[in-house]
Amino acid sequence: MTASPQPSGRSFPGSGLAKGLAVTLRTMTKKTVTAQYPETQPDLPPRARGVIGLFEENCTVCMLCARECPDWCIYIDSHKETVPPAAPGGRERSRNVLDRFAIDFSLCMYCGICIEVCPFDALFWSPEFEYAETDIRDLTHERDKLRDWMWTVPAPPALVPAAEEPKEYAAARKSADRTAAQQAAEAATAARPEPTRPEPTRPEPTRPEPTRPEPTQPKPDRPEDGDAR
Repeated sequence: MTASPQPSGRSFPGSGLAKGLAVTLRTMTKKTVTAQYPETQPDLPPRARGVIGLFEENCTVCMLCARECPDWCIYIDSHKETVPPAAPGGRERSRNVLDRFAIDFSLCMYCGICIEVCPFDALFWSPEFEYAETDIRDLTHERDKLRDWMWTVPAPPALVPAAEEPKEYAAARKSADRTAAQQAAEAATAARPEPTRPEPTRPEPTRPEPTRPEPTQPKPDRPEDGDAR
């Protein structure tokens, strides 16, 4: 076994305090870097985890975010509605309609699992963090307030010029083109005048012209035999 090396110099009492004071003296001569918040806003990265925004149009009430949340701080209520068939002869369908979507940020630990598991991109991170409240009950943000946070969500970074277009863009464009074509067809049908059928006309009965009988000349009487003589 080898013995551990011993320090060559001996430390005198108070040497650690002197070193600490030396660091303090050196730092006192430097310029301060403390940001005076809130007069000076912090420069946060664009994808900072500040608050969660809700894009309600993409939500299908699949309840996946509420089930995966480890803090159970997401509350969702919905009801079912019957949708008429899209084409004549089709069958009716039922869909879930969102009634309530709330997040209790007093319980949220900002793990981002709800955003990652959402299959329809209905939840987004916003860098806004100034939503402190004096009452803890006000930290439960309902869907109207969550929708307002969507206006603070930064735009996604630009794609590489040679990158392939995402499948979501192509599907959304195809759906939008189909809807626009259907609306244009309905507008053209509504603007087109309905053809009017001519009413059937009955032929007027024709009266036969009266025919006059031709005058007949009296035939001469034949002489009798005695008169001829």
